[in-house]
Amino acid sequence: MKKIAFLILILMSLNTVAQNVMTPELLWKLGRVTVLGVTKDSKNIIYKVATPSVEDNKSNSKYFSISVNGGNAIEVSEYKSLLIDKNISPDGSAQLSHQEVKIDNIHGKDFYPELQKSNAQIYNGLDYRHWDTWNEGKFNHVFLGTIGSETDKTLPPSDIMKDESFDCPQKPFGGDEDYIWSPDSKSIFYVCKKKAGTAYAISTNTDIFEYNIETKTTTNRTENNLGYDTAPQFSPTGNLSWLQMQRDGYEADKNDIIVSFKGMKINLTANWDGTVESFLWSADGKKVFFQAPVDGTLQLFEVNFPGLTKMAINVRQLTSGDFDIASLVGFSGDTIIVTRTDMNHAAEIYSYDLKKNIWKKLSAINDAVYNNLSLSKTEKRYVTTTDGKKMLVWVVLPPNFDSNKKYPTLLYCQGGPQSALTQFYSFRWNFQLMAAKGYIVVAPNRRGMPGHGVEWNEKISTDWGGQVMDDYLSAIDAVAKENYVDKARLGCVGASYGGYSVFYLAGIHNNRFKTFIAHDGVFNTQSMFGTTEEVFFTNYDFGGPYWEKDNAKAQKSYNDFNPINKVDQWNKPILIIQGGNDFRVPIGQSQEAFQAAQMRGIKSRFLYFPEENHWVLQPQNAIVWQREFYKWLKETL
Repeated sequence: MKKIAFLILILMSLNTVAQNVMTPELLWKLGRVTVLGVTKDSKNIIYKVATPSVEDNKSNSKYFSISVNGGNAIEVSEYKSLLIDKNISPDGSAQLSHQEVKIDNIHGKDFYPELQKSNAQIYNGLDYRHWDTWNEGKFNHVFLGTIGSETDKTLPPSDIMKDESFDCPQKPFGGDEDYIWSPDSKSIFYVCKKKAGTAYAISTNTDIFEYNIETKTTTNRTENNLGYDTAPQFSPTGNLSWLQMQRDGYEADKNDIIVSFKGMKINLTANWDGTVESFLWSADGKKVFFQAPVDGTLQLFEVNFPGLTKMAINVRQLTSGDFDIASLVGFSGDTIIVTRTDMNHAAEIYSYDLKKNIWKKLSAINDAVYNNLSLSKTEKRYVTTTDGKKMLVWVVLPPNFDSNKKYPTLLYCQGGPQSALTQFYSFRWNFQLMAAKGYIVVAPNRRGMPGHGVEWNEKISTDWGGQVMDDYLSAIDAVAKENYVDKARLGCVGASYGGYSVFYLAGIHNNRFKTFIAHDGVFNTQSMFGTTEEVFFTNYDFGGPYWEKDNAKAQKSYNDFNPINKVDQWNKPILIIQGGNDFRVPIGQSQEAFQAAQMRGIKSRFLYFPEENHWVLQPQNAIVWQREFYKWLKETL
């Protein structure tokens, strides 16, 4: 009897462990790490942990210091003095900042002061709204202020951009990384797209400008390049460097590291078949370390800087593994500090010894949670596409996976469309949570994703409904051959371009899928062109505007590759989700899709978040999103 009781206790214990899996509520209790930098003495790392509070519907932040060698973290209240302030000039005499400045008249009351209760808005060009905000005639400007003693106050900060209707930092996501000091403290370098209205909306041509403090003149340092010029940095030896895309209007162009050296602009990554995410200089100025997608992950690379010598430029991959290097932080001696994620773990801080090639985990923000969970398993597969290419496919298996069972399976369609599908950790499209709910996730690195060569990355533009759709179907068909996949319970989910993919596949899937979920997806390519705010995106990826009847590529985008023309083939339930403040893929896209589904008598649901943009950021809305997502799958799959 004792042996039987003991065995029962063991089985109960194992069953309890098996039930400890990720839940939406637990996901939104995890701490989210942002590293602020390495301290001036290179001995410690300062970082912020933001912890969402579903009850308060906001996040609460705390700041910590931890040794670059690891150990216990210490909470700090005053940390700014510990870090190098990039906004203070190298000679310590002046400081940079930025603020929004009212420049243009937009509102009715701007033009008619006697009508102060009017809420009219008047525009003479595009860029009347961006991401999730209406243009109110205000622009981010860089300000220069001198530093004096408390008793010797100097003039207030001056606007170096004066009355210009342009932004620095760039909207919507730019910060103080968009402006830097020159090493001699005589100039300010800043990123700006000096275009307004319609010209702004159809271009990606940001440039790096130099403002001379003494002469108060501004010079365009990248005038000859027509695409994005971003992320300016000076090397330790005083050379200006930045990231560059060459083509105007193409936001997903190859991103290269450029160095200005003795009148020459040297492209360090021109002959490397990849695209750079971010970079840091070595302390001696002889190498650049950068982060880039490769084979379904984000890894660390280095490239040497030869100057004008005949030495060859060599790009070398330094790290590998089923993880992402999510951000580059800085250096401490021969180690580089980064953050790392994988599909089972949110970001933590790591050091990597560049000489010994040794990783060391420094922070453990969420270890107490993960150590008590049964984790999913990720597998890397390669599937042969219909045109004979090898395509990487991530397969995520549920915790406590049993190959003798059959599992419902989700095809995950990534957005972008040129976004890398790597070992990222999302707090909405969280593969760990999907697997914990008992679903296998199939996540293909289909055409259009960086990390598999520039040609693969570029194959999706003007071909949204072409080869990429075959790639999706090749992935799900290959995995569905496994005995543990329930072929009668396949679902298809995705957001943005992934939402477009869901809408399109719903009309061509030939009864493969039992249910669909689309979040902020493009449903009608023609009305998308007519309402999205960054028109350069649709103009490039669709091949031009819909009224160019003799433009074969454009007409294919607006006819053959338009999901509205496949609705007559829709025959399965669909959940449609939309943010009210999403101006990238505006609300009309989801309204059209929901109306079509309802009018055709297809089981459908419209989940609407009035105050969310292209993402879902408020904790309580995020929980609603998760609950409705899995509720729908339970009902229909």
